[in-house]
Amino acid sequence: MKIKELVERLNLEVVVEGDLEVEVTGGYASDLLSNVMARSSAGNLWLTIQGHQNIVAIAQLIELAGILVTENFSIDDDTIKKAKELEINILRSKLDTYELSGKLYQLGIE
Repeated sequence: MKIKELVERLNLEVVVEGDLEVEVTGGYASDLLSNVMARSSAGNLWLTIQGHQNIVAIAQLIELAGILVTENFSIDDDTIKKAKELEINILRSKLDTYELSGKLYQLGIE
């Protein structure tokens, strides 16, 4: 499923629009950056409450489909600026990580 489809189906806010046509191949939920680096894969959608610049660096390094900030947590202006430069998708939702993980799984994102 493509990012733009998830945005529509889950009513996600697009904070930074990179390539909304990118295919999401799976998901990973963690706030521990070292876990994301070790266990996520290219094409994954990363669910986190983190909003600092390091999330963009990790998304670029792993070639993630995007970052989904949960619970409507704030995202630093510098993070948004860097994500725009690198065309990294950053999405946001009011829902918590647990609920979003379930919804993504129901949509076929494993």
